[in-house]
Amino acid sequence: MYGTPVYILKEGTERTRGKDAQRNNITAARAVSEAIRSALGPKGMDKMLIDNFGDTTVTNDGATILKEIEVGHPAAKFVIDLAKTQDQETGDGTTSVVVIAGELLKQAEELLDMDVHPSLIVEGYKLARFKAEEILEEMATEVPFEDEKTVKYVAQTSMSSKIVSGEKEPLSEIVVKAIKAVAEDKDGEMHVDIDNIQIQKKKGGSLVDTELIDGIILDKEVVHADMPKKVEDAKILLIDKGLELSKTEIDAKINITSPDQIQAFLDNEHEMLKEMADKIIEAGANVVLCQKGVDDIVQHYLAKKGIAAVRRIKKSDMEKLAKATGAKITTSLEEIDQYLGKAKIVEERAIGDDNMIFVTGCINPKAVSILIRGGTEMIVSEADRALHDALCVARQVVHDKKVVPGGGAPEIRISQKLNEFAMGHSSKVQLAIEKFAKAMEIIPRTLAENAGLDPIDVISELHVQHSKNGHVFGVNPFAAKVDDMAKLNVWEPISVKTQAVNSAAEAAEMILRIDDVIAAKELSGGGPPAPGGMDEDI
Repeated sequence: MYGTPVYILKEGTERTRGKDAQRNNITAARAVSEAIRSALGPKGMDKMLIDNFGDTTVTNDGATILKEIEVGHPAAKFVIDLAKTQDQETGDGTTSVVVIAGELLKQAEELLDMDVHPSLIVEGYKLARFKAEEILEEMATEVPFEDEKTVKYVAQTSMSSKIVSGEKEPLSEIVVKAIKAVAEDKDGEMHVDIDNIQIQKKKGGSLVDTELIDGIILDKEVVHADMPKKVEDAKILLIDKGLELSKTEIDAKINITSPDQIQAFLDNEHEMLKEMADKIIEAGANVVLCQKGVDDIVQHYLAKKGIAAVRRIKKSDMEKLAKATGAKITTSLEEIDQYLGKAKIVEERAIGDDNMIFVTGCINPKAVSILIRGGTEMIVSEADRALHDALCVARQVVHDKKVVPGGGAPEIRISQKLNEFAMGHSSKVQLAIEKFAKAMEIIPRTLAENAGLDPIDVISELHVQHSKNGHVFGVNPFAAKVDDMAKLNVWEPISVKTQAVNSAAEAAEMILRIDDVIAAKELSGGGPPAPGGMDEDI
């Protein structure tokens, strides 16, 4: 204690403090933001991602890019988690949230260089974040559930930045129909669970061949060659137990002393399996969809009666089938006639190189399917991601009942209003709010840069138009100018913008609060401690 250093941390532990720690974290987070920034917007570039096995993914979907790349820095991982959260909550805006977070940290770094304390920056950012929510609410437009056109425009806006943008018109029609089909009224509010929309992908054909099925598609075949490949006016049995004899749960032995006993044992088994088939036949079912196995003997008797059976269906698909056909999933073969569902047609179709079961013509189905077709595996996978995002934003519009213009218009509006809002605060907090306002310009700036426009001219023009003509003006990358987003029908759900701004600001605030990074030595064993890592009085 008298001039002798006291060591608390283990040998090999590295420690970074103060401005160095803040700068390292900010640099790492910004590096992720810069890497993904060129993918933003309709004119954004795509990324080719190659994993350890040589599998290649081509996409400009922020969540997919960040999921595939591997980073080692904790602050970078934290920013990647932002995209995951955005994807889970709203399904879109994953690139935007990372770009905004990176810019907020860049602006904060300038304040740190001016010796503004991180706590004051965080306070300013927090105030700005709450004000930004209010601004978004003020500029939002109400969208009733019946307004299918706006839901379609929102889906098109989401898909316009994807590889499949050339076919966004027919794909958005499919999205709207799917959302309308599975929407349910709960206590006067419309709810959409996109888990009830099954997406099946099959290479072949083109994107135009993508279709909505008013029922469910199973990547399966009928279990017996003699069973019908097409059943009309189907009465469907959904069963989640195996149509086979199960083994006993306890070990048992059977002592057989003569050949007659063997035959009697086999006959008894046969009779039990025949009884299962008879119960299904008596109930009037002509399609059996089983979650587990179907014994050969049961298959034989069902095939003789012209009953189609499919086995080993996933539990999630069974639940969708129940919602689509009105059937109830049963574990028993007793009184199954009251559990049957209905569909106009159940048929096995050849799609590409595979056969698939189509359960179609369901009356008012609460689960539907989208069959995606495309020329290559990459196109099909990208169409899947694009449709998922479009379904998510359409769902958000149904839930929020509010939309805001796209093209960077909300960010410019927030920037202008925050600059006015900053005037009523103390000098250093005011600086932080102004930096937040400046950071919000990154979205229209990036849209302009990715379209090959001069960002300074575009931002200046946007501010002029917002001051004179209202808040609907944004960047039109196709016409290479500032344009009226309402006339172009470019709309986004308010929750996508609110979530992106909130998440990005919270992430920036958290990273700015870190002033000490203590890293344990690597598991592989540590060499000598880094300079300044251990030889300090703590």
